[in-house]
Amino acid sequence: MEIQQAIPVLRIYDEAKAREFYLDFMGFTVEFEHRFEPGGPVYLGIQRDRVKLHLSEHYGDGTPGSFVFVVMDGVDEYHQELLARNYRNLHPHIDNTPWGTRSFVAIDPFNNRISFNQYLR
Repeated sequence: MEIQQAIPVLRIYDEAKAREFYLDFMGFTVEFEHRFEPGGPVYLGIQRDRVKLHLSEHYGDGTPGSFVFVVMDGVDEYHQELLARNYRNLHPHIDNTPWGTRSFVAIDPFNNRISFNQYLR
């Protein structure tokens, strides 16, 4: 037996705002998207490097205000990349944490928070 991966499902309410935040600002790409019928709620799989997230407009999928903890290398470079995009709704602050990471938190338009962390050695 091998457990291979956990993929958080984050609740979204507005597909256009989600695409603006996750694709245009955060630099994720679409892995897949699904609707049961044209114009219906979207279920979107996105990824950046080895991080995958699922975004859902479906009632009952995920909870607004969820928190995702991401471990990465190059947190300062990623932080600078995001600041250079000058997204009008978020300018994340980077800092060293008491638990030994260099970290910043990105908050999406639906109050979901993603913490990007590089362990200090």
